[in-house]
Amino acid sequence: MVMLLSPSSINPQLPLTSPSSSPKSISPNFPSPKSAILIYPIRCCCINPNPTRSNHWHQTFGSFAEEFLQTPTARINITRSNNNSTHCPETGILFSLFPDIGLDDDEIQLILERHPTLESTSLEHLQSRISSLRSVGINGLALCRVIAKRPDVLTAEEIDSLLSYIYSDLEAKIEPEKLERLLASTEPSLFAGFAEKVRLLIYHGIPQDKLIHVLNNVNIAKAFCFKSLQEIERTVVYLNRFGGVELIVKRPALLNFDLNTQLMPRIGFLMELSGGDEDATGAVLRKLPAILTYTVEHAQNHVEFLRSFAGLTDVEIFKIILVYPNVMSVSKERKLHPRVDFLKQCGLNSNDIFRFLTKAPLFLSLSFRENLSKKLGFLLKIGYENRTKELAIAMGAVTRTSCENLQMVIEIFLTFGLSCEDILAMSKKHPQVLQYNHQSLEKKMEYLIDDIGRDIGELLAFPAFLGYKLDDRIKHRYEVKKKIIGEGMSLNKLLSVSAERFSKKNNSAQAKQDLHEEEIKEIVL
Repeated sequence: MVMLLSPSSINPQLPLTSPSSSPKSISPNFPSPKSAILIYPIRCCCINPNPTRSNHWHQTFGSFAEEFLQTPTARINITRSNNNSTHCPETGILFSLFPDIGLDDDEIQLILERHPTLESTSLEHLQSRISSLRSVGINGLALCRVIAKRPDVLTAEEIDSLLSYIYSDLEAKIEPEKLERLLASTEPSLFAGFAEKVRLLIYHGIPQDKLIHVLNNVNIAKAFCFKSLQEIERTVVYLNRFGGVELIVKRPALLNFDLNTQLMPRIGFLMELSGGDEDATGAVLRKLPAILTYTVEHAQNHVEFLRSFAGLTDVEIFKIILVYPNVMSVSKERKLHPRVDFLKQCGLNSNDIFRFLTKAPLFLSLSFRENLSKKLGFLLKIGYENRTKELAIAMGAVTRTSCENLQMVIEIFLTFGLSCEDILAMSKKHPQVLQYNHQSLEKKMEYLIDDIGRDIGELLAFPAFLGYKLDDRIKHRYEVKKKIIGEGMSLNKLLSVSAERFSKKNNSAQAKQDLHEEEIKEIVL
């Protein structure tokens, strides 16, 4: 006879088992071994049992069994037993392992239905895999999400080599959020050969200390998992013609693009625009690798606008791109068209527009409300006339300074006694005076007046004085010349001559001066 008893109902004083007998669990699916129902073999003491009492016993046992089987955990186990003909003894262990990482019974049941291989996976393997996931930063809720979305991360062989490489070679420095998305959204079989694909970058020149930066700024699935080793190598070799290592380090997302349908057509368009100049095309790409994020159609629309509306040639357009590749990122409708139209209203022809855009390309991308409109207001206040070439040239100059600095420059000029008419005349002669740093400008004006003893009006004749470095050029040359010819010297001649010519001329003059002084000393003695 066999009876079902809970451990709590067993009297330890009664010899219920033979020495060779041992308790056996009939419910390995329970969350805790302590709640398992045990089978104990019992020897029957009745030789002639009463049939009536026997029937009563069977009815009682049947009710107990039916009630027992209605518990939630038992119902889950019965359902699973019906769905799976081969019932795994490890399932109960899974129901005790998974809650520890934050999964409830319903989630566990769903995971097991989606990935039944887990039932035949050893506990040691699962614990080891979970430990590996945690070692690379997949913890807590992230671990729950990954297992719930992609249960095969616990069993797939490819995951072992992936996690080992990330932990050992990459020092677990891949951003956990990025790694979570990768594991949750990528078929594990696609991780095969991942380490070899990444090492290919090092082989082609990516510095080891830049590798983590590249991986954390690239779509790993697109760049490595969905591409073969040969595809990746072809991409890197092609980019090497234009400064591949520098391009990839500056813009790792280039590795996301398909070589045949994206990279080659886009680079090919720039090559054609440059007249086949590979070096110049490479220079554009190194300045702004992100230019390759724009489609060929987008680039064609911008180029066609500059051809038709601004009257520029392909050679001129490419030179503008070479100076300022971000011209391709400017909205044609909101900025490019109205800015070029403003230049045309100021009387600039196509040649003027080309020169303007090569010197002041920022004019195309600066905010009108926050930047250009304020600068335009300052220029009109000091006397520039609207829709004139002089205004356009001045606008080009002030694009390279902030609104605050421009305001301070004008205030300093006024403080030193110059009028708006003086500032206007000076800026028309030398537009750069409006873009100089106001602190440096003030020091130079103080030196001109206080140390050299010149009149502020000399700036009107030679405003370029304010563009030279105070210590390295102005002070140095003035002190050298002062010893030779005294204080009466032209500021223009003093500063505008080249450094080589000045050095040669004044070394000779200084030698003559030293010789003359020695002769005088000898006569006196």
